[in-house]
Amino acid sequence: MRIINPVQNPGWDLVIALHRDAGCFHTSAWAKVLHKTYNHQPFYLQFSRGRRLAALVPLMEVKSAFTGRRGVCLPFSDVCEPLIFDPEVADVVRDRLVRFARERRWKHLEIRGGKSFQSVSGSAPKFYGHTLDLRYRVEELASRFDSAVRRAIRKAERSDVSVFVSRNRQAIDDFYRLHVQTRRRHGLPPQPASFFLNIYEHIIKPGLGFIVLARRGSRPIAAAVFFRFGKNAVYKYGASDKRFQEFRANNLVMWQGIQLLARTGVEKLHFGRTDCENDGLRRFKLSWDTQEETIDYFRVDPSGRQCLPPIRRNGGLHKRVFGRLPLVFNRLAGSILYPHLD
Repeated sequence: MRIINPVQNPGWDLVIALHRDAGCFHTSAWAKVLHKTYNHQPFYLQFSRGRRLAALVPLMEVKSAFTGRRGVCLPFSDVCEPLIFDPEVADVVRDRLVRFARERRWKHLEIRGGKSFQSVSGSAPKFYGHTLDLRYRVEELASRFDSAVRRAIRKAERSDVSVFVSRNRQAIDDFYRLHVQTRRRHGLPPQPASFFLNIYEHIIKPGLGFIVLARRGSRPIAAAVFFRFGKNAVYKYGASDKRFQEFRANNLVMWQGIQLLARTGVEKLHFGRTDCENDGLRRFKLSWDTQEETIDYFRVDPSGRQCLPPIRRNGGLHKRVFGRLPLVFNRLAGSILYPHLD
């Protein structure tokens, strides 16, 4: 096992590119976003068997006086499955990860996407994941969407909604203003502005992502952020102005992003994780002709004997609080809270 710091060693990206499932969350660019925003320490592990590459596991150490010290693959990443090149070593890798967690004195180790460790992840948290196969002509892709999606796209197009792809700083600022509004609507604080500025600097600017903005007149009314690496992409963030919901700009933004990815050689678009209880969001993602899967989170204590149960939070109170706070206080709360979360 070899420990690599991708923040200082961009050669990491050349290695992960050898695996067909490598995505933007595995890259050194995402490591820089997490490290520079929250000062999480990277411990990216490369396993070899003889001279052959066996597995790659990106880990961040999250340290907090309030929530403890733990290892996560990876913070703020919907799914980040370890990249296994040799399936025969999966059990050995798992055992070595647990030992590493014990050496680092982590309160737990969490792998977000536990297919490699299914034999011990029975009680881990579960989410839905949805993936769209982009290996079709654009016209055929559209024909496979649910009829409600196609109607929403047509309505947005008829409603003087203009949509365009951008990779400039102004676009991330426009997105962030919509993001702050959307998070309050959901009763949640937004990530700090520095997080999105680092996304712009290390992902959008170098060409590993883009922003799709919808406007009505000169006003931004919806936006989405997409990441990509190789032939894999992820729809990471979406935001909108509820006052213009009737124009269905969210659908047009998504469709614009799908077209661009399909035309530039991306084969799979992941729609991010969905809580099992969120039936509305699940139906929305399924309406785009996606394939549904279950995402397991492997979460184990340093002894390796206890697979920790999912954390259940009663979100009623905090959603009411954050849903009523002025935007400036919601932003402040996000800046204070997110360094302690993952």
